[in-house]
Amino acid sequence: MSNATGTSAQNYNALLKPYREADTVRSILEIVVTVVPLVLLLVAMWVSLSYSYWLVLLFSVPAAGFLVRLFMIQHDCGHGAFFRRRSTNDWVGRVLGVVTLTPYQYWRDCHAAHHATSGNLDHRGIGDIDTLTVEEYKRLSKWARLRYRCYRHPLVMFGIGPAYLFLFRNRFPSGGLGATRKAWISVTGTNVAIAAAAAVAVYSIGLVPFLAIYAPVILIGASIGVWLFYVQHQFEDTFWARETDWTLPEAALLGSSYYDLPPVLRWMSANIGIHHVHHLNSRIPFYRLPAVLENVLSLRSTRRLTIAESVRCVRLALWDESTRKLVSFRHLRLQ
Repeated sequence: MSNATGTSAQNYNALLKPYREADTVRSILEIVVTVVPLVLLLVAMWVSLSYSYWLVLLFSVPAAGFLVRLFMIQHDCGHGAFFRRRSTNDWVGRVLGVVTLTPYQYWRDCHAAHHATSGNLDHRGIGDIDTLTVEEYKRLSKWARLRYRCYRHPLVMFGIGPAYLFLFRNRFPSGGLGATRKAWISVTGTNVAIAAAAAVAVYSIGLVPFLAIYAPVILIGASIGVWLFYVQHQFEDTFWARETDWTLPEAALLGSSYYDLPPVLRWMSANIGIHHVHHLNSRIPFYRLPAVLENVLSLRSTRRLTIAESVRCVRLALWDESTRKLVSFRHLRLQ
C-alpha cells in the first residue's frame, strides 16, 4: 500500500481522539437496555415451555441478539472503552463473561494480540480466523488440505465451530497466551462462576428447562458473533502483509470492514460493523462510533460491505499474495 494511505490512516487517529471519552450514565443505560430485555425474553421462554417449544425457539432468536449485544459491551470493557476507570471496565467485563461463557481477562489479552497483529502474515494464530496463503495451501499434504477446507466450510465456521468455541474451548486457555498463570486464573474463575450460576438456575427451574432455554440462545448467539467477526476481516480486498510491509494504521484502515447494517441490526450488534473505525481507535465506546461516520465523511465508504456482499465473502478462504486479494478454492482450481 502507498505511503499516502498509511499517512492518512495515522491522521485519522487525531480526528478520532475526541470521541474516546466514555459517558458513564450512557454506558449504564446501554447495559440496562440490553440486560432487561434479555431477562424478559428468558422468562418468556420459560413460560412458553408449558405451551410449545417452537415458541421457545422463536423467543430464542431475539434473546440471542441481546446476548450478542452483551458480548459487545464486554468487548468494549476489554478495550477500556466503556467506563473511564479500568477497574470498572474489568469487573463489569468479568460479570458479563459469566453470561457469555467467555473468560474475560484471558479473552481480553488474546483480543489485544489480535488488534496488535491483525493483517500481519508473520504473526497469525492469536484471536483471529486461521487464514493460509495460496502458496502455503499448495505446500500442504492432501490430508492437511482437507482439514483446512473442512475448517473453512460454512457449516463448521458458523455452526459447529462457534458451539465448540464458546462451550468447550473457552473452558481451557490455549494458544500462545494459554500457558500463563493469569490465563488459568481467568478461565478457572469464570468456569467456577458459570458452574455456580448454572447450579442456581438448575435448582430453580430444573436441568431440562435450563438447557432447553439457554442452549439455543448460546448456540444462535455464538454463530452470530462468529459471523460478525468473520466479515470484519474476511473480505476480498482486505489487508494482509509480511512484517516488513505491515503497519498498524494500514492494517486497521484497510483490513477491517465497514459492515453497513440496517438500523435495527446495527443497534443489536452495538455498532461493531463500524469495525474499521474501531481498529483505528479501540478506545471509542460503541455508542460514539456512528458520530464518527457522521463527522468524518471519508470513513463512510472505506471497505464498506452490504449484507449481500458479505454473504459472498463466505467462499473466500486463501490470501493471494500476488494479487493482494482473498480468493476462493474454486479460484485456485481455475488458475
